[in-house]
Amino acid sequence: MVIRYETPIPKVARIVLARPERRNAQDTDLLYALNDAFDRAAHDEEIAVIVLAADGPHFSAGHDLREDDPFGALDRHRTVGTSSGFQRAAAEGLMAREEEIYLGFSERWRNIPKPTIAEVHGKVIAGGLMLVWPCDLIVASEDAEFLDNVVEGGANGVEFFNHPWEFGVRRAKELLFTGGALTARDAERIGMVNRVVPREALTATTLELAERIARMPPFALKLAKMSVNAAQDAQGRPQAIQTAFGLHQLAHSHNMQVHGTVVAPALFRRVGAR
Repeated sequence: MVIRYETPIPKVARIVLARPERRNAQDTDLLYALNDAFDRAAHDEEIAVIVLAADGPHFSAGHDLREDDPFGALDRHRTVGTSSGFQRAAAEGLMAREEEIYLGFSERWRNIPKPTIAEVHGKVIAGGLMLVWPCDLIVASEDAEFLDNVVEGGANGVEFFNHPWEFGVRRAKELLFTGGALTARDAERIGMVNRVVPREALTATTLELAERIARMPPFALKLAKMSVNAAQDAQGRPQAIQTAFGLHQLAHSHNMQVHGTVVAPALFRRVGAR
């Protein structure tokens, strides 16, 4: 079991990443299980708010770069988006896979018509941001850290390139250029995180917030979420993300030609050190 589904209080679903031995690194099976859990909560008329949390010392170490046969793993699942050709050679198959389980899933979760809250602790690395950023609100423990070190791996950043809207333009450039981390308090100060609390108070604070939101009329919540998302999209967010995603695929192709892998070896060495 890589995902746990709970209903700790009325009207609230709590979805938990349950792969702590791998620091909740995201392989194909975990991402499809997470998508199934989001679908379950979205379609349950008794659920008004969805919380995403995680077991273990860290929220998520990002993509599982050591997954065995990641393309073959897609055969175990019914795909959700319209991408196809996952087994095709070179850039075509890789792009299709990342359209489906990375960019596609993140966009899908962002647009769930119910409020979502990320309950975050420990490290949130690269692909971990693609689980947190689609959520409407973020409650973080004081020990939380956020970073995208994908530039070290020879690419422009993770596939769901929401960085300018989450960090602001100049902070986004600094964090990408340096591979540096943003603390929970700094994330709160720039508006990426809603609340920062002690680790021992994290779950209780998140559920208290979820319970308060769940008292609101569900259709009004849906409309409020759609309104804010539409304002953000009117700024050009979807087009910018698609452009960044295409550049990400170019980076994969470049790395394959130069290094023989889609990710530069420097990032693999760091993963091995974890």
